[in-house]
Amino acid sequence: MKTLIQDFSKHLADALIIGKNAKLTSNSKTFKNVLITGMGGSGIGGTVTSQLATEVSVPVVVNKTYDLPSWVNEDTLVLGSTYSGNTEETINVIEAAIATGAEVAIITSGGRAKALAEEHQLNQIVLVGGNPPRSQFAYSVVSQLFLLNHYGITTIAIEKEIQATIELLDREEETTISESRVIAEEIAGTMPIIYCAAGYDGVATRFRQQLNENSKMLCWHHVIPEMNHNELVGWAGGNENMSVIILRNDDDSTKNQQRIEINKNIISRHTQQIFEIWSKGDSKIARTFYHVHFEDWVSMHLSEINEVDVMEIEVINFLKAELAK
Repeated sequence: MKTLIQDFSKHLADALIIGKNAKLTSNSKTFKNVLITGMGGSGIGGTVTSQLATEVSVPVVVNKTYDLPSWVNEDTLVLGSTYSGNTEETINVIEAAIATGAEVAIITSGGRAKALAEEHQLNQIVLVGGNPPRSQFAYSVVSQLFLLNHYGITTIAIEKEIQATIELLDREEETTISESRVIAEEIAGTMPIIYCAAGYDGVATRFRQQLNENSKMLCWHHVIPEMNHNELVGWAGGNENMSVIILRNDDDSTKNQQRIEINKNIISRHTQQIFEIWSKGDSKIARTFYHVHFEDWVSMHLSEINEVDVMEIEVINFLKAELAK
């Protein structure tokens, strides 16, 4: 896993090549909505992609269930993302979407999803298999951006944006590793609580998932301003065993920046363990990938501090085996 995290910028470069070389058939149809469906390490890519696709004229909705929303029809673009190709929730949705006549495109490394793509002659972007899905985040997001561009949903300058991001990550790598270790050492042994401003909640979700899987830690996250209408009151029960990590960005709205400062004041009455991680980069894509990479390193350092096997996910394997009976 450490090597996979170290190679994050290489994954971005490789994902660009895969996206550019994908043999996608043209489609001149105008879609009324977009559904991105996927779970876990594949699903989080959809959440982040939906927040990067800001300049769109149709709704982009993320689905993380067995069920296909009732509004999906022949005017819908459905992106099915399952790295293994066999995630049962995602396969259910893909099959249902095909039955409605929706335009379906697949991102996978093989399995049932690839078979469906070939059987129904669907557009697909095929990834190299054999890695933990959570380590393939760069491939997931970049592939989805290529598909959204292909179908005319977005007009993101993917190559330019990703190349600038690669240069940023490589330039900052040494600092990222050292600063993320400081954060990891500070929050070790506590309950991490992650906050971010609206528009970056996919990043916060990703951080929580990495602490769950890589570091074997329970934690939670919430989004500002929504948390100001409920969870902030719950801090009356906070204590020093809790650590707050706030993911910050220069493009967070002025009102949310103000809210964060007030929140820090309130939370500090209950714990002094408050840390901020500021993103770097000149675009939302760069800031998003910077955050993801930095916080992946935090989770990696914590796995070492906690002396746990970063790759082990036996309870998930057990769950899948029980469901398959």
